[in-house]
Amino acid sequence: MELSWFKKGTIYQIYPRSFNDSNNDGIGDLRGIIEKLDYLKSLHIDILWLSPIFSSPNDDNGYDISDYCAIMPEFGTMEDFDELLRETHQRGMRLVLDLVANHCSDEHVWFEEAKKSKNNPYRDYFHWRKPAQDGGPPNNWKSFFGGSAWEFDEASEEYYLHLFTKKQPDLNWENPKLRQEIYDAMRFWLDKGVDGFRMDVIPLISKREAYPDAPNVGFRKIIEDVYANGPKVHEYLNEMKREVVNHYDAFSLAEGVGINHETAGLYVDCDREELDMLYHFDILECTIVNGKFEEVSAFDLTNMKTIFKRWRDALHEKGWLANALGNHDFARMVSRFGNDTKYWSESAKMLLIMQATQNGTLNIYQGDEIGMTNIVLDSIEEVRDVQSLNFYNENLKTKRYSVNSALERINKEGRDNARTPLQWSDEINGGFSVGEPWLKVNANYKRINVKNQEQDKNSILNFYRRLLKTRKQYDVFVYGDFEELEFDNPNIYIYEKTYANEKIMVALNFSVGDIDFKGFSAISNIEIILNNYEELVINGDGMTLKPYQGIILKID
Repeated sequence: MELSWFKKGTIYQIYPRSFNDSNNDGIGDLRGIIEKLDYLKSLHIDILWLSPIFSSPNDDNGYDISDYCAIMPEFGTMEDFDELLRETHQRGMRLVLDLVANHCSDEHVWFEEAKKSKNNPYRDYFHWRKPAQDGGPPNNWKSFFGGSAWEFDEASEEYYLHLFTKKQPDLNWENPKLRQEIYDAMRFWLDKGVDGFRMDVIPLISKREAYPDAPNVGFRKIIEDVYANGPKVHEYLNEMKREVVNHYDAFSLAEGVGINHETAGLYVDCDREELDMLYHFDILECTIVNGKFEEVSAFDLTNMKTIFKRWRDALHEKGWLANALGNHDFARMVSRFGNDTKYWSESAKMLLIMQATQNGTLNIYQGDEIGMTNIVLDSIEEVRDVQSLNFYNENLKTKRYSVNSALERINKEGRDNARTPLQWSDEINGGFSVGEPWLKVNANYKRINVKNQEQDKNSILNFYRRLLKTRKQYDVFVYGDFEELEFDNPNIYIYEKTYANEKIMVALNFSVGDIDFKGFSAISNIEIILNNYEELVINGDGMTLKPYQGIILKID
C-alpha cells in the first residue's frame, strides 16, 4: 500500500465564519485563522480544510459561489489568503480548499448571462427545461432543502434545476466549456500552492438523461439512484484527475453524498484514477431514518459497528476513506453519540479514541477538540441555517409538527449546532469576537473553552494533543487489520488491530454503567498506550470498563 502523506495525516476542518474574528465584525475571517495557526500546530494537525472562502452572497454560507477565483470580502483579501497559505506551509501543515462544483450562485456571472437569452453562450452552463404540460416543474424532483428542485424563470418561460436552494443553480457538466472553467479555477488555486480540494457533493455532477421522475421511495434512495452516480460521473472525475490533480502534489477528498459501500470503490479504488479519498455519510447519518428533521432514532452502537465494518471490508487495501464523526452539516458529535451532561469529558475523549483507531484519514471538526456541544436556540429568529429555516417554514404550511416541536427538532439535528462560534475563552462571546456574532454563541462558553482547557492537563483538549501525537507513532492505528470482539454487545465496542509487528486492543464503553469484559486469556503482555481514565481495573483475564471509558492497549 502506498503510504501517501494524506493517509496518515490528521485533517482539521475550519468553518471560517465561526472560527476566529480578527476585526470584531462578528464574522470569522482569514486573519483570524492566521492568528490561531500555532494553536492548530500544537494539536498535531497536518492538514487544514477550509469550508468555502470564495466570493458568495451567502445564501448557503459560501456554498453558493459567485466567483471561484476571488475571496469573500467578509473573510479578507487575496493577500490575506496568500499569507495564510505561506504561514501554514511554514509550520509544516497543508491547506485544502472546499470546491463546490455541482452548483454555483445565481449571482455568478455565468448564470446572470444565462438568464439573458436562450441563445446566450452561457445558457448551456445550466440545466434548463420547459414546463410540464400542466405548466408545473419538468419532474417531481425535490430539493435537499425542501420544496421543488426547479425554479421558474418568467423571462424565458423555462425552469432551471437547483438541487439545493433556488439561489444555487446546478451546473451542466455535459458542457465541456463548463468543465474547463472548473478545471481552470482549480489550477488557479493549485498554482498558488494549495494542497488539494474537498469536493462538495461531487457525485451529483452527472445528471440522468431526460430527467426521469423520482420513484416513491425514501429520500436517501432517491439521492443514490436518481441524483447521484449519474452515467458520466466517472468519466468526468477521471478527466479531472488526468487533466488537473495529477499535475500537482495534491489530493482530492470527495464528499460522498449518494455513495454507498457497494459503489464506493468506483470512486476511490486505487487503479481507477478518479478520487483519492471518500468522505461518506453512513456514520454521520446513522441516527437519521428518513430525512434530516423528519425522523430521528436513538443512537445504536451495534448499527455503528456494522457501518464501520461494512465500509472497511469494502475498501480495505483498495481505496481510502476519511474518518469523521462531525462536520459543519451535523449536530455536535458528543451530543449525538456521547453523553454531553454527566460524562461529557469522558465520552468526548472516548469518541476520539474510536475515531483515531479506525482505518482512514482522521478528520477533526473545529470545537470537537474541546467537546463543544449542541446549542439551544430559543426562537426561530435565532436560527441562521437555510436548511433549518426551510424545514420550519414548510412545516408552517403542512402543520406536521407543532411550532415548538419543529424548533426542538432543529435544536437536536440542525446545522447551526456545529456552526456556533468557537469558544476560545470565558470572555465576551467566548473570545470569538467583541462584535455581535453572526450566530449566537453557546451559553456554556464560560465552562467549555480553549483557555480553561489549556490550563488543565486532564482536559479534552490536552487529551486530543496526546492522542494525535501518539497516532503518528503507530501505523497500526491507520492501516491495521481488524478483529472485533463481542460484536453484538450493544454497550461496548472492542477490537484488536494488527499491522506488521504492531498489535493493539481498543476497548470502549458506550454506557453509563460499569461493564466487565473477559478477553485477556491469550495475552501475555499488556501496555497502556492511552486511557481516558486515570486507572484501569484488571480482573484476572479481563477488565472493568468505567462509564464511557476508552482505552488503547499495546499487546503481545
